[in-house]
Amino acid sequence: MRDIRIVFMGTPEFAVTILKGILEKEYHVVGVITAPDKPAGRGRKVHQSAVKKFAVKNNLKVLQPTNLKSEVFLQELKTLNANLQVVVAFRMLPKRVWQMPKYGTFNLHASLLPEYRGAAPINWAIINGETETGVTTFFIDEKIDTGEVILQEVCRIEKNETAGELHDKLMHLGSKLVTKTIKQIKENKVKTKAQPNREHKHAPKIFKETCKVDWTNTLANINNKVRGLSPYPVAWTNLLNGDVKTELKIYKASAISENHNHAIGTVIFTKKELRIAVAEGFLEIEELQVSGKRRMDSKSFLNGYKFNKDVKVC
Repeated sequence: MRDIRIVFMGTPEFAVTILKGILEKEYHVVGVITAPDKPAGRGRKVHQSAVKKFAVKNNLKVLQPTNLKSEVFLQELKTLNANLQVVVAFRMLPKRVWQMPKYGTFNLHASLLPEYRGAAPINWAIINGETETGVTTFFIDEKIDTGEVILQEVCRIEKNETAGELHDKLMHLGSKLVTKTIKQIKENKVKTKAQPNREHKHAPKIFKETCKVDWTNTLANINNKVRGLSPYPVAWTNLLNGDVKTELKIYKASAISENHNHAIGTVIFTKKELRIAVAEGFLEIEELQVSGKRRMDSKSFLNGYKFNKDVKVC
């Protein structure tokens, strides 16, 4: 049985759950690497990563390098004397870093590799209308998300599930997979397999323009986009109400298949319902946010908003 000494690398809340799971299984974490503190918000108050906050609370040694190739950082990392590195939602590592530990460096990725390599696998799986995804642990190599697979676990995507809901499911599933992977490494029972060399779907970083709704698309695709971008970074459109153009974010909606004679993008509203006409029916908006206002349900929005008769989205 190997004596395992772990350096954990991660930044967001997703990674916190994984680190917590490692500690609960009483594995020895000798250090945590996370993003540097940075100013955030209107007051530019210094913001610590979710992983740093958790690590400090649990008395773990924290390193926050700005440059992963820095000799100072590399020496600090070496002195931790780790023999395994676990990476979750961090950044691309230099070869000198991922090659350092004796038993390697493995990453947890929120997809069934090789599908959805990239920065936003959870979002793109829903946007593309997948019915299943999963989590993968793999040893890091010189390219992004291409290393040999250690373990995988499949997860069903429910019909109306949002990216936020799937994120939480995969986070907990991933925690179990990471501790299972560490156990196999500890017991020297790992059997890896190369990722298939075939065409696969990608999960590139999502920018604001990616999130804009194309109302000429199919009803299913529009609905999937809203689900796949909720609650972050959020699908949006422009609401044209007379001469006023307002950005409208759509957090929750449902697809209604129905024949109609409305032009695409027409906004149909009552005191209780807000619908947008598309080619195959309507997208019914359930939760939204307009510029300068809070997030709210559509009924609250309708109670306080005055529509022009020719209101539309574009």
